[in-house]
Amino acid sequence: MRAARLIKMVLLLQSRPSMTAAELARELEVSERTVTRDAQALSEAGVPVYADRGRAGGYRLVGGYRTRLTGLARSEAEALFLSGVPGALREMGLEDAASAARLKVSAALMPSLSDASRAAAQRFHLDAPGWFTEPKTPELLPAVADAVWDDRRLLARYRRGDSDVERELEPYGLVLKAGVWYLCARVASHDPFPTYRVYRIDRFTTVEPGAERFVRDPDFELPAFWDERAEQFARSILRAEVVVRLSADGARRLPYAVDPAAAREALEIAGEPDADDGWVTVTLPVESEEVAHSQLAGLGPDVEVLAPESLRARFTDDALRLAALYRRP
Repeated sequence: MRAARLIKMVLLLQSRPSMTAAELARELEVSERTVTRDAQALSEAGVPVYADRGRAGGYRLVGGYRTRLTGLARSEAEALFLSGVPGALREMGLEDAASAARLKVSAALMPSLSDASRAAAQRFHLDAPGWFTEPKTPELLPAVADAVWDDRRLLARYRRGDSDVERELEPYGLVLKAGVWYLCARVASHDPFPTYRVYRIDRFTTVEPGAERFVRDPDFELPAFWDERAEQFARSILRAEVVVRLSADGARRLPYAVDPAAAREALEIAGEPDADDGWVTVTLPVESEEVAHSQLAGLGPDVEVLAPESLRARFTDDALRLAALYRRP
């Protein structure tokens, strides 16, 4: 543990002109007294760490000293490619590996480029969850992530309806969508053409890494697979249809009220606007009558429901209640 900390201290000093004891203590998560002892240990080991005294003092490496301890471990190299998503790294348990990788890369860079990682961090930050949500990190995510990185089979139990189901999975990849973690995996079997499935990780109740590793299909592309499944899912939940008339403003706002792809497709195949008032009639796929009622209500007087009659009756009732409410003195 101390050896790793000493290496990290050398890499920190190598990537910056100097650092105060307080800065080193914060980076290394130790006390300033421990920093002093570590600096002395490095000096005794032949690493030229020099301490500048005074208020503006600190620690620095003398004479352009460069360590050769910059080789990346595999986990560090993999984490480095994810360094733009610090929250995801932390949730998968890879924050330390990414930090070590960034330090090693910084130490290997020319002095003129030593601030590149800091400059990038100041200019880009990814905040994956949507607004007004407080996503919780699944407790079993680090164990699932380990199995994904290691191509190791996983024995998992997950909630499906009112019961638990157990499956042996070949975990291919992780996806973070709007603050929710998903696992893309194959069910382990002897089927020469096994199917890939998607599981919400927060529905796993237990996961146990298996002793066997699986042979990854080299043709599997996680982004393409996810895009296809996401489109299928979005279309699969649109099981009902409604017929509505929209004003020009209502047609413009429709993609913001309902599923955007469904709205654009419905508007493309709609007929010409009415000559009298410019309204257009569209047949729109929706998840359910209840969901359509909630979504279309946001369009106010720029939408008229024509069918089904039960949904039109809901809006008629809304209109009567609103009229009664606003007739009050």
